[in-house]
Parts: sequence; structure tokens; C-alpha cells
Amino acid sequence: MKTLIDMHTHTGFSPDGEGTVEQSLAKAKELGLAAFAITDHCDCNFRYKADHYGDPEALKDGMMYGSGEYAPASIVAQYEAAQHLEGLNFLCGIELGQPLQDIEFAEEIASDKRLDFIIGSHHQNKGKDDFYWIEYKNMDLPQIYALLDDYFKEMLEMCKWGRFDVLGHLTYPLRYIQGDCGIQIDLSAYEDIIREIFCTLIPKGKGIEINVSGLRQKYGKPLPDLGYVKLYKALGGEILTIGSDAHCTADIGRDISAGVEMAQAAGFKYLTYFKKHEPKFIKIEI
Repeated sequence: MKTLIDMHTHTGFSPDGEGTVEQSLAKAKELGLAAFAITDHCDCNFRYKADHYGDPEALKDGMMYGSGEYAPASIVAQYEAAQHLEGLNFLCGIELGQPLQDIEFAEEIASDKRLDFIIGSHHQNKGKDDFYWIEYKNMDLPQIYALLDDYFKEMLEMCKWGRFDVLGHLTYPLRYIQGDCGIQIDLSAYEDIIREIFCTLIPKGKGIEINVSGLRQKYGKPLPDLGYVKLYKALGGEILTIGSDAHCTADIGRDISAGVEMAQAAGFKYLTYFKKHEPKFIKIEI
């Protein structure tokens, strides 16, 4: 059996998640994971409740409003559960979304000493909806590519800031543009900026993740796919995590073995988890 880790999961503390911290820990123990992290959402641009942003009905992106309350609550619940936990290599984590859109809040969360692990994610461009909510079928291709232009530019700036441990789901928008809407996207024009992203992360000791959620969704591929994981490795990257991006207990560990196979295909011999932001390496065992 291959070495299995799941470093990207959510509980009911994420507004779009289900289940408790305790249920997630029980599932991870049942699966015999070599390392496990809960990384509930903390979308920094939604620190306050909806009325603060002039959207009292909290429609669409309103599902993420109030991260200044639910993200710290998740950290507290994880940390308290970890004090009494045996038989599981558990990491207290968070998924830090759009940190540059509220840098003060991002710095506050990133400085929390209870955290072992932070995923840096970019779910939406400044002033735009989350890629999940955008109506791509009402757009032409130049408009979609303009969104992707800004996506990678803003991601690069986030990586230069760098107060996280791994970059989450590099090709996140494809989950919706290609997966849900069937609009084919050629990312070859972004190879240079993706190289720059990787070359920014690697000297800082930051990694990337293989996010296998796309395998259980219409997209049908991990985020990113094998070519980008190979590129990260070719540029000298060694820090690689694998995450299910589970939003319910039942999806914890799902398709992780496929992520391990991808890691091997890209030339990796070790997977990574973090303790107090220090990378720890686990040899991939067949």
C-alpha cells in the first residue's frame, strides 16, 4: 500500500463544509493516514459579516463572509482536539485565501502559533467573484483569458508575500471553466509566469500540492496536472503535499492514492507534511 497523506480537508467550520473536527480525526485514523491536516477556509477578503461589505443578504460569495470568526474557531477546535489525540499524525492547519486582499488579517492568522500548516490559495481576483460563481457561458474567450491573466498575476504576488507552506490547487479555475462548463483552455501562454511562481516558491522553501478533488468532479484531473508537477520538480522543487480538498468526512482520503502515483510519475520519492511550518518528509512506499 502506498504511503497516504491528506493535507487539505475541511470541516463544518468552513461555510461550505460538513462534519466536525472529531469526525474528521476518526476518519483519518480509520484510513491509517501517515499524516493528516484539517485546513478550513479563511478567505481573508471576507473577514467580516456580509453587512460590512454592503451585502446584507449574503448572496453568492456571502457563504464565505465572517472568516474572522469561523477560521479562528476552527484553529481553537483543532488545537484542543490535538491535545488529547493518540495514534494519528495530525497537523493543525488553515487554508488562507486571498491574503493580499486583507494583509493585516492574513498576517494575524499566519502568526498563530497553534498552526502547523498553511495552504496559500487564490480563489478570486480582486473585485471579482470567486471562480466558482462566474457565469463563463455568458463570456467570450478573451474575457475568460483576461480573468486568467489576473489570476496568475495575483497568485505570483501572493507567492512573493509567501507566509504559507504550500501553494494550493495551482489550476483552480479549470475546475469550473473546463470541468463544469466544458470550455477548453490552453494554459501554454502562462508557462512563463507559472515558472516564475515556482521559482519564487522554491528558494523560500515553499511547496505545491497535488489537489485530487478534480478527480471526483467533472474536471476529471488533479489540480495541477502531471505536467506542472514535473515542471516544479525540474526547477528544483522538493516539497510536495497531496490533498483531497474534502468538504465532508466521506471524502477524506478519496483518490489520494492517485495523487501518490502522480508524485512518483513526476519523479518524487518523498511526500511532505509540516510541523510548526517545518517540512517533514515521508518516503513513498509501494
